Amino acid sequence: MESLQDRIDQARAEIATAPTLEALEQKRVALLGRTGLLTAALKELGALSPDVRKSRGAELNRLKSELSELLEARRIALAQQAMAMRVASEVVDIGLPGRAGGTGSLHPVMQTLERICAIFEGMGYGRSEGPEIEDDWHNFEALNFPPHHPARAMHDTFYFANGELLRTHTSPVQIRAMKGREPPLRIIAPGRVYRSDSDQTHSPMFHQVEGLMVAEGVSFADLKGTLEAFVTAFFGRRFEMRFRPSYFPFTEPSAEVDIRWIDAAGNVRWLEVLGCGMVHPVVLQNGGIDAERYTGFAFGLGVERFAMLRYGVDDLRAFFENDVRFLAQFD
Repeated sequence: MESLQDRIDQARAEIATAPTLEALEQKRVALLGRTGLLTAALKELGALSPDVRKSRGAELNRLKSELSELLEARRIALAQQAMAMRVASEVVDIGLPGRAGGTGSLHPVMQTLERICAIFEGMGYGRSEGPEIEDDWHNFEALNFPPHHPARAMHDTFYFANGELLRTHTSPVQIRAMKGREPPLRIIAPGRVYRSDSDQTHSPMFHQVEGLMVAEGVSFADLKGTLEAFVTAFFGRRFEMRFRPSYFPFTEPSAEVDIRWIDAAGNVRWLEVLGCGMVHPVVLQNGGIDAERYTGFAFGLGVERFAMLRYGVDDLRAFFENDVRFLAQFD
């Protein structure tokens, strides 16, 4: 014990003068580690008589606690000293320009949507909105969809248990916009729509902009002139266009609009870009409009379709994969 006491006295002095945290840790291991001085002494207690073992064990535990406290106190002092030296040596130049941070931008689909809306707003159209969860009457019945129409089928439409559904187009907004309002009306209805479809050119959720104009004497010629002006403004150049007869329950007559498109390889083809037609009298009546006095036209287009054409994207899914490398191109 006398030899041990001498070594403990020496250890106290070495702890008090340890120059670094690394040196202090080495001293801790030499004293209290698995093969340290005090650990070895405690292991030797088993060879002593019970009386001696009790007194010597108590003394060794006291020394162990004392050394632990000394080590911790010195560790705190060295840490504070290191922090003080670091603070004194580090200088912050508040006049130094900051690092340029990355800035976000509108998604290309949103950029396209805003461009479309801005063009029509420049023509005097106002935006109207409606709920994305619709009832069957607004989404189908009021728009002259017969009960057997394929669009009502479960494989095309997302239905809820209570009979409501995720709207399949923004045309229900037209019914809501007509209700309680007197013509002339000129509105666009941008928003998300949902259909059970997914491939290279289709998505279960996509964006549409539908337009409606109702007034006295509105004709198909007005519709044609409106859409020609829009397509020219959107792409910044004129296209040869054709209005191909088609069928929609809510318009009569109805047409698909094609433009003569030349791709990057120089190939020429006709591209379908939107649907349109004169509002069916039944739809006007369901909207509370006198179909004997007023006529109207409606049109609808897919925002993603126009974004793909404008930016040269050949796979619709690229817009929704959130690849930052792809999206950064549209900043």
